[in-house]
This record gives sequence, structure tokens and C-alpha cells, in this order.
Amino acid sequence: MIKTNFFNETPAHKVTQQLGCFSVVEYLRDVSVSPYNAEAAFFCGEMGVRKRQVAATLDNSSVVIQAGAMQWFAGNIEAQTDVKGAGDFMKKMFGSAVTGETAIKPRYTGTGLLVLEPTYKFILLEDLDQWGNNLVIEDGLFLACTDSVKLSVAKRQNVSSALLGGEGLFNTCLSGQGVAVLESPVPREELVAVDLENDTIKIDGSFAIAWSAGLQFTVERTTKTLIGSAASGEGLVNVYRGTGRVLMAPVRGDFGYSAPAVSSVSSV
Repeated sequence: MIKTNFFNETPAHKVTQQLGCFSVVEYLRDVSVSPYNAEAAFFCGEMGVRKRQVAATLDNSSVVIQAGAMQWFAGNIEAQTDVKGAGDFMKKMFGSAVTGETAIKPRYTGTGLLVLEPTYKFILLEDLDQWGNNLVIEDGLFLACTDSVKLSVAKRQNVSSALLGGEGLFNTCLSGQGVAVLESPVPREELVAVDLENDTIKIDGSFAIAWSAGLQFTVERTTKTLIGSAASGEGLVNVYRGTGRVLMAPVRGDFGYSAPAVSSVSSV
């Protein structure tokens, strides 16, 4: 039997999300700071720049996580690799090379508690049933998923979408039933979700961080002619057609951070 105060709400942290076996603990205040960087840490917390940890409560079940993401686990849990043989290893190495994700993702199986390393990024818990059981994500977003979710490589439907869309030729695809844990560059309340039903969305830039695998992705001019596109100042846009969902961030990229640089603040 395991007893822990990890999930207990305190003035410093509390559980903010729960879906399936996954829970998210958010540190509301960073109290483990020195007097010299307390001011910076305080304003980081006020702006939502906080540490977050994902925990998986296993009950004779399994989860797959990003390599190197585990911090600690307790109970009757065993760690395994998801490699089933030489052929599978080569396939995963290819997938790693083209998507930027790690080739080998460990699987933790058993009964107990698994806690991942803290992150300053924002955590999204996604039920794949809400995505038609097929979700394509941008590189670097994957953190964990239930073992019932299959990870594969999704190839662009045409070369132009890769060369001109700024999205790359391959992406990670999550399929099946279960829960996926993603690391987002922005909080959920800033994300824009657009549900399409035999319709189209055109995005000026690589703002889409996730979309339904059934959507057709192309790159097109904003107008019918090159002169018109040049005159409009928009040029090319990323176009998603069909039935499904697109999740967009208001800014590009992940800001390149892993933690706020509060240690560089000097005393006054």
C-alpha cells in the first residue's frame, strides 16, 4: 500500500486537472527560492509561469512516457521499452529522425504511482474520443499516454505542404482510445479550437499545434493569382479541409524555455 501527501492541496500546490489515470499537480507558488530571486519568482507565479507535474495512478495498467520524463515511482511497477524487435527498433529510429521525437519511449506497467519531472510548460490532457480517435500533434508536444494509444508517424499528403507550410513532412500521430498528455507552449484558455464539418480553415503561419488526422492539409495562395497574393501581403496559408478539429496557439513556437531565469536576478 502506498500513502503520500503528493496530491494533498497546500498553499503551494494543488491538483488542477484529472483525466483517466493522469493528474496534474500545479505549484501555485515557488517557495524554494532565495531572498535574491523571490521577487522574480513571485511575478512568474502571478503570470502563470509555474511548475507542473504529471502523475499516473496505475491499477494493473500501463502508460507510455517521453524518454527521460520519469522522476519517481512507487509500488509494483516495472519499466520496459516499447521495442518489440530489430525491425521495430529500425522503424522507431526512422520515426524519431523524421518527427524529432525520441525513438524509444519507456512503458511503465503495474500498480502504483508514477510521477514525471516538473515542467514550466502547460499540460493538456486530451481524450482521443474527442478527436475521432486520431490526433496529429506538432513535434515536441508529446509527454505521455495510456498504453491503449498507438503512436505512429503521419506523412503529409503532398510535398508542397511540407516545403511551403513550415510544418515538416512528418508528424507524430496518436490513434485509438485513451488519454494523451501534451506539453503546450500556451495555456488551454488561450488556445483556439475550431471544429470543421466538411469545411475549411486557412491559417497564416504554423500556429496549429494539433489537428484531426482525417483533415486534408495543403498550402495555398490567399488569392487565385500570384500577383493578388503578393498585393494582399499574406502570400501562402496553411489550409485544413474536411471534418475534424484544429487546435491553434496565438503565437508560434515554444518560446525556447524550460524554466524561468530567476537565478540571474541580483540583490538590490
